[in-house]
Amino acid sequence: MKINIPPPHLQIDFFFLLNQMRNTTLQDALKKTVRQMNIAEIDKELSNLVPNHHLALIASYGLRGELIFPIPCIIKINPYLIGYYRLLLGFSKKAFYTAEFGCSSFSKMEERGVLSPANDERLEELCKALIDSSCFLIDGINRKVSAAVLDDLTLLTLGAQFRGSQNTKKGEAGILTVFELIINIVRDSIVSHNNKQIILLNAAKRTVSIEFFPDPDIIIREEMSNNNFRNIIAIEVKGGEDFSNIHNRIGEAEKSHQKAKLQGYVECWTIVNVDRIDLSTAKKESPSTNHFFRLSDLKNQSGDEYHNFKSRIIALTGIELKY
Repeated sequence: MKINIPPPHLQIDFFFLLNQMRNTTLQDALKKTVRQMNIAEIDKELSNLVPNHHLALIASYGLRGELIFPIPCIIKINPYLIGYYRLLLGFSKKAFYTAEFGCSSFSKMEERGVLSPANDERLEELCKALIDSSCFLIDGINRKVSAAVLDDLTLLTLGAQFRGSQNTKKGEAGILTVFELIINIVRDSIVSHNNKQIILLNAAKRTVSIEFFPDPDIIIREEMSNNNFRNIIAIEVKGGEDFSNIHNRIGEAEKSHQKAKLQGYVECWTIVNVDRIDLSTAKKESPSTNHFFRLSDLKNQSGDEYHNFKSRIIALTGIELKY
């Protein structure tokens, strides 16, 4: 078999994203922010908020306390830096900015560099909670640390974040592709459409809606009477191209389809973006899926798989074919 290694496009994207993050969120941005400040003010807040033992321990390693411990005066100058401490402690955005952590309202600080009056009031509380976690980190490492080690820890979390972000983008692109394919199939029956929903009129003169939906990704419903729908098709689109993770994504689709079945959907479809998938194994992993389709086959708009997809859309929506 010929060795075929593709260009590292994803890693090139990561390189530019990393440089951007170094200017806003990572250790370089922290040092740049500190250089603009009064060191006496920083030392005072560190002394007030960080346990003396941990502050002395970090100083013995030749490190400034703010490299590990967040304090309000620094975060107020550069709210983006809340992301540095989150990354250092190994928390994903999805986990950190939640009601469970009590941090959901702080996400705008990292995403837009904005400190609202409400968040300003709770900033010291947030810093104290992060400091407690940072102390636990230092105790757990239980050895001399350096600025380079701390930078490495942030990058470990950031790498997973970058990959997750790219996977999300691929997933969204896959859903949009399927939505556009459906538009092309039902185009002659469309009454109206926007970027969220297509409205059709089928042969029985009933309204059929095709909608983006959080879970599942795309739903198709027929309106029987006012606000009374027949749920026809629930579609899960798994747009990631990583073969090693496809079975996890099929498991996610199965959970979504189980809910859809309970809601009365007639058919549940799963569309994957991995050509090498073993469909017999996939059917065992998602027994609720009535039909699997490969995104590449659908995009070609030819072949048995696409024509199967097209004919089922036409039959289940009940639209009238126009020649």
